[in-house]
Amino acid sequence: MPPAGDPPSAPGDPPGSDGDADRPGPPSGRESPDPVRPGDDSVSAGPEADLTALLRGWPTGASRPTVRMIRAADGSRAVQVRLELGILQLALDGRPDGLRPRGAASWLDFQLARLEEHRARSGSTDGFELTPKECEALRDEGVQVYHRYVALFALDEYEAVVRDTERNLRMFDLCRDHGTSHADRTVLEQYRPFVLMMRARAQAAIGLATGDARAALAAVDAALAELGAHFEAHGPHDGFERSAEANLLRGMRAALVPSLPASQRSELEERLRRAVEAENFELAAILRDEIRSLEE
Repeated sequence: MPPAGDPPSAPGDPPGSDGDADRPGPPSGRESPDPVRPGDDSVSAGPEADLTALLRGWPTGASRPTVRMIRAADGSRAVQVRLELGILQLALDGRPDGLRPRGAASWLDFQLARLEEHRARSGSTDGFELTPKECEALRDEGVQVYHRYVALFALDEYEAVVRDTERNLRMFDLCRDHGTSHADRTVLEQYRPFVLMMRARAQAAIGLATGDARAALAAVDAALAELGAHFEAHGPHDGFERSAEANLLRGMRAALVPSLPASQRSELEERLRRAVEAENFELAAILRDEIRSLEE
């Protein structure tokens, strides 16, 4: 999910504040350093600030890995991504930048807690609203999570990928349902197909790792049905047929179907019957294709 909108004054700043309350201050007993000014020869980086040795120790190019899992100084695990001009480090849990906005694990957790408080007071979610600045903070946080789950997928950390993709889908839903502006309610929908596809790939990988091809196929089927519903609601009219995400999942499905035992035919036929009864025609079409594949 690439960034949407202009970034806030600093990642994780509470809407309507300067963010200082949630950002750690200078170490005890030390003054905050003066800002570095271009051409200021009195400011020089010490060995603790120079990244040259670290970057040389992890060169880029050829077939070298660009993602790795490391153990941070506090004992927690973190993900590092090697970029052309540096290294990106992401906390494995909570916000990838490690901040706790207003004491919550993330802006999403903070806003979901507000939503539940509103529901408890009023008996429904009607009237709960997110301002443009609050939606912007949620989107910027989602970009951090996007970078993390793409890196985690490369590391085969599939359960964490499912966690992060589902987290971003909840954020999409929250902005769609409660954003006060039309732009905030709709801008994230263009990224939903990619997130659905990544979640399905991770779920399918988990199923295959445990020898459960049926669970892997079910994850792909569910994602294809969701993609079909998405394009039907948001367009374009031929979006599902042209979607790169849908095509990738169709390819996965084609590879998975032959691995199913013949005994799965009756179950597929029963799922097809239920899909038709529920008028879930996208899923019904998918299931018909699977049954045909078993007959080939």
